[in-house]
Amino acid sequence: MSSSRLEQALQVAFGDPDLLRLALSHRSHAFEAGGLPTNERLEFLGDAVLGIVVTEWIYLRFPEASEGRLAKIRAAAVNAHSLAEVARALSIGEEVLLGRGEEQSGGRDKDSILADTMEAVLGAVYLDGGQGVASELIGRLFGDLLDEIATRRTSLDYKTSLQELTAGQLATLPVYQLTEEGPDHAKQFTARVSVDGDVAGSGHGRSKKEAEQAAAEHAYGALVERLAVGSAPSDEEA
Repeated sequence: MSSSRLEQALQVAFGDPDLLRLALSHRSHAFEAGGLPTNERLEFLGDAVLGIVVTEWIYLRFPEASEGRLAKIRAAAVNAHSLAEVARALSIGEEVLLGRGEEQSGGRDKDSILADTMEAVLGAVYLDGGQGVASELIGRLFGDLLDEIATRRTSLDYKTSLQELTAGQLATLPVYQLTEEGPDHAKQFTARVSVDGDVAGSGHGRSKKEAEQAAAEHAYGALVERLAVGSAPSDEEA
């Protein structure tokens, strides 16, 4: 996919194509290219833009929902896993500029890289076209996901659900292991959750909590399928 095809996928035409290229420039590529600018500042901006648009959407969509439920819906919609899935649907992995090491280690399909790049692209759209264009794009990309999350009891608290499932069905509790990488201002966490000594799921995130939730979601789905247990995750208010 070329950058022009990515613009077609986004349904956004950039007035400044250099902004889109910057949004696709992972720090590994920038370092190997002699210290070029990275997409991290655009990622920072895109995170804020996405947050305010999603927050406004769910605030207006659910006037009776408590602050706790609104926070859970927002967290489920903008976590690294959800962002990475949106990025995959746009084939952003084909476009991201990576260094050789990240390229060889499968960086084009890493949740953390895809999520960060997705946010950087949103930041670039905001700078290039303004808040209206960015809001419209976010609505198209995340609207279905938000509707699904908000109207179902799943995807909101998988750590609690996994604990209830393993305690009730296996008489054991999940155990989490965390690793981290990246500079202090851009930490990426990987969580692995084990059940009875076997790794049941893994996940990535920009915080420990986010990574553990992603790992729990992975493990919960696998265990429900294995045990043929149809109970849905709990969604008690925070």
